[in-house]
Amino acid sequence: MPDEILTLPEVAKLLKVAEKTVYTMAQKSELPAFKVRGQWRFKRVDIDAWIERQKAAAARPDEGDDGQA
Repeated sequence: MPDEILTLPEVAKLLKVAEKTVYTMAQKSELPAFKVRGQWRFKRVDIDAWIERQKAAAARPDEGDDGQA
């Protein structure tokens, strides 16, 4: 389904995190989401793109990090 819409519990299951985590991330605009009559909804393509961005960010070293503790 090209424009699959996911619910908050479905995204939590997909990301393997608590529903509260997804709720908080959506509220803070840390996840691409929108509301339908007060309930959070997520487009699957947006979540997939967000996952890819997170993977890319994790793959590159932090700027200014010289590796010393």
